[in-house]
Amino acid sequence: MLFDKVKAFSVQLDGATAGAEPVFSGGQTVAGRVLLELASAVRVGALRVRARGRAHVHWSESRSAGSSTIYTQNYSERVEVLSHRATLLAPDTGETTTLPPGRHEFLFSFQLPPTLVTSFEGKHGSVRYCIKATLHRPWIPARRARKVFTVIEPVDINTPALLAPQAGAQEKVARSWYRNRGLVSLSAKIDRKGYTPGEVIPVFAEIDNGSTRPVLPRAALVQTQTFMARGARKQKQAVVVSLAGEPVGPGQRALWQGRALQIPPVGPSILHCRVLHVDYALKVCVDIPGTSKLLLELPLVIGTIPLHPFSSRSSSVGSHASFLLDWGLGALPEWPEAPPEYSEVVAETEAAAFGQSPFPLPQDADMSLEGPFFAYVQEFRYRPPPLYSEEDPNPPSEAMRLRYATC
Repeated sequence: MLFDKVKAFSVQLDGATAGAEPVFSGGQTVAGRVLLELASAVRVGALRVRARGRAHVHWSESRSAGSSTIYTQNYSERVEVLSHRATLLAPDTGETTTLPPGRHEFLFSFQLPPTLVTSFEGKHGSVRYCIKATLHRPWIPARRARKVFTVIEPVDINTPALLAPQAGAQEKVARSWYRNRGLVSLSAKIDRKGYTPGEVIPVFAEIDNGSTRPVLPRAALVQTQTFMARGARKQKQAVVVSLAGEPVGPGQRALWQGRALQIPPVGPSILHCRVLHVDYALKVCVDIPGTSKLLLELPLVIGTIPLHPFSSRSSSVGSHASFLLDWGLGALPEWPEAPPEYSEVVAETEAAAFGQSPFPLPQDADMSLEGPFFAYVQEFRYRPPPLYSEEDPNPPSEAMRLRYATC
């Protein structure tokens, strides 16, 4: 306005910098200030702030009600996930107060609920959080300022369910002009279900082409957005990242031994919202000429808390070891059936003189396993004790018996 006495009115959050705004999660405290700059004295009725978080979905579908009648069906749903109100300035008398010209700051703070929904922007829905400040003045329309903030709900992948390997198998008969061209089979496996952006997914797959034509294997990380309203669902899928393998000729078999698929920066999975979900899956498919593709889908969860180096060792290490053994990518070496004789063992004092350990580590190159932490336990199998006998196989001499008798 031309003669407005309010020069500036805005909302600022603590922790904000020139290049980035703060990011919050459930249970944290949001603190900030409302800035008000006046050119001259102003009568103020009240200054209030409201924090809101809302999940909203909306889409339209065209339907036919007859031979020539077409109508549009709208679907919409809204869920309130955050609501907080506070009054920063209000006269005790219920009338007005006069603020002098200059810069004024009004502080506010509030605590977020323990669990929230991650901020999201999609084609048919969104999850948005904002703080709105309203300045009430007599005989003048209210002045409003708005500040959007981001919430990222933590998703920890260090749980047994998300550390478990994922595997599957599919097969399809290749047909062309109603003729059977052979069987194409696909099996794939990944070492766990949970990943974070920036990590690499090693894809293990086996493609057996029993058809008469070459086939092409591919893999992709796919995001699926699901919107729900009034009992209906609307889905939108997008390929996040993909890779393609080499063609597999007729009667040939191909093996992927950990093909790398790196996850780019993407939003985490949203699994606990009533009106929208964001899911991820690793889709491994085989393009078969003349036939629909052979598709295998392995569910994934994209989290925010990365894998801890020593968390859940019993589940992650054990599952990784069985994972490698199942695919023939690793095997525990066979150790001798019995330890060496005692006369062949070097004493510890002699070993110390040479500066070596009495139990050197194996130098086999196959034992240098890369990737996740892999525990190896050496197995010993000792010889059984000798059989029990009633008679002493080494009886003492007659002189020794006399000595024992005189003692």
